[in-house]
This record gives sequence, C-alpha cells and structure tokens, in this order.
Amino acid sequence: MTRLSSNRKLSLRVAFCYAALLYSIAASCQPNPFSLVEAPTPPNHLNAGQWGEMIQVRVGPLGNVYVYHRCFKVVLGDPRVTPGHSDGLSANCLGRWSEYPPILKFSPDGEYLAGFGTGLVGRPHGFNLDHEGNIWVTDVALIPNEIGAVVHKLDPNGRLLMTLGQPGVTGQDEYTFNRPASVIVASNGAIFVADGEGPNNRIVKYSPEGTYLMEWGTTGSGQGEFSTPHDLAIDSQGRLFVADRGNSRIQIFEQDGSFVDEWTHFGRPSGIYINKVSDTLYATDSTSNSNTNPGTRRGIYIGNARTGVLQYFIPDPDLNLADKTRISGASGISSSLDDSILYAADVAPWRLRKYLKQ
Repeated sequence: MTRLSSNRKLSLRVAFCYAALLYSIAASCQPNPFSLVEAPTPPNHLNAGQWGEMIQVRVGPLGNVYVYHRCFKVVLGDPRVTPGHSDGLSANCLGRWSEYPPILKFSPDGEYLAGFGTGLVGRPHGFNLDHEGNIWVTDVALIPNEIGAVVHKLDPNGRLLMTLGQPGVTGQDEYTFNRPASVIVASNGAIFVADGEGPNNRIVKYSPEGTYLMEWGTTGSGQGEFSTPHDLAIDSQGRLFVADRGNSRIQIFEQDGSFVDEWTHFGRPSGIYINKVSDTLYATDSTSNSNTNPGTRRGIYIGNARTGVLQYFIPDPDLNLADKTRISGASGISSSLDDSILYAADVAPWRLRKYLKQ
C-alpha cells in the first residue's frame, strides 16, 4: 500500500473541507471559535423577565442591542410541533399582548434601556437600523384597514416618522405591499423593501423621502426571481443581498436591480447580516430538515461577503429536533462592529443567544 506524505494528506484534507463547506455537508471543518455566554433578558416588569418568540436582533453603532420580538407571546400545543416549541406562525402583538413594546433596547453589557413601538405593529417581522440610528420595522399582520402590511420608520427615541404602505391594506402597486418581510436603508438613504412574506415576491426601492423609484422580481427560481425573500443586507460595496429562503439561496444585486450572483452554500437563510467593516456575512438557517432542503443543517453560517467563502458553522441548539419542529433557532442575526460578539434571535426555543469569539 502506498503511503501518502504528510503534505499530501494535509492538501487532501484542506480540499475535502473546502468541498464539504461548499456543499454545506460539514461546515464544521474549521473549528468554531464562538462560545455561548449570558445574553440580555427582559426586565422583570416585562413578562417576568422571560422571552417569547423573537424575530430579529441588531447591534447599533454604540454597541447597544435592539431586539424585535412578538411581545412575549408563545403558542404551544400545535400537533405538528414537538412539545415545548411554538409553531412560528401564530405569535403576535395583538390583544393583551399589544401592551408590550415589540422593540427592546439593551446596553452593550445587557442592561435594559428602553422599549419602543407599543401598539404600533401586529406581527413583527423585519427590523433594521439605518446609518442615522433610525429604527425600521415591518409588520406582517393583517387587520383590514387597521394594522399590518406596512413598513414603519421610527427615530432613535421611538417616535414614528414615516409609514410605507397602507395599514391593513394589501396590494402589489407602488404604495401597497402584501406582507413586507424585511427593510434596509443604504448609505445614500435609498430604502429597499422585501415584499416577500405573502405572494408578491419582489424587491421595492424608495427614495429617502419614501417616493417610489423602482422594483424587480417575481415568483420563481431564476435569476432575479424569488420565493419568500425573507431578509436583506448590504455589503461595503453597496450591493444588496437577498435571503431568498424558499429557493435556499442568497441572491446578490446592484442597487438598480442588476443581478450579480447567487450563493447556495449558506443554508436556507431566514436571516442575514453583513458587518460592512469586515464584510463578514452571517446567515441563519432555521427551517432546513430532511424534508425541506435535505442535506443542509440548521444553524448559523459565517463567511466572507466579498468571496462567498464559508468559514464557520454554529449548529441550531435544537438541531436533533429539526425533523420535529417547523422552525427553531435563529431567525435574526447580528454582530458587533469588530465581529467579536454575535447575537442570535431565536424563534424557538425562545431565547436571545450571545456568543463571544475566542
């Protein structure tokens, strides 16, 4: 039997790891440098300090942590879901839950600072902060002519500044959405909305003042087509990344809608985030299992937004239950400016996760 040299063995191992990462089979080839530590929790006067369903988390320019959550509501007992897990479909901020603020702000060391948006949204979904510190949220509830199907802009103190869409009215024209899944603001102030939780499957672009500019996309799996565009991110070059969850890929565009590339090795992304300082791309897969996107593991995929190379993988905390839960782990993801801290907003099990990079 021919013996391989140590260099040859190393080369083969590197090649195997790269191929495995590329196809999301064994994304743990590189050691995971993130350690789970204590994360912020609500103050005792809010739901006795216990989280419910969360949908998104963002770190502000001063290191403050913002969590967009579904007002502590948890829906249990769905026969399709393993006991102790909510269905990911029914939690909202309606009824008695409307008394809670859906946006919670914490200091970098976890101290609760403020709550915003009480009574404003019916079912929280998309969330982002712009370069001026303004807060942007989407609402995928639908109470006819009252609440939902809109995008709201709030100032850093939570005062409502702008609403895109018509509350409780669905459509597919310049100023109505169906269920706007995500929103993000470019450095030039341009506003991008992923109108993707309903049937519209499009990206809509507005001026900083909220004037309709253009849109692209339709239902499908080709370039520039979407199946549930679920989240948005912008890299240091100004390119728009779309978490095209139903197609298990990330699509990349210029801001005029020109197609750049698609990446299928970041899981089935529910949430994406790009640290524009380092161009580190974080994508979280909370829905893959043996029936949905088989062969891909639920968890957080971390790589380079410039090259698309995967670096690390953090498994879903309930990875062994992926076939028994509709959705679990993080739908939202964010990092500190130096990538040393990572936050994951879990739908179920309902907790905010915080990781330190070693």
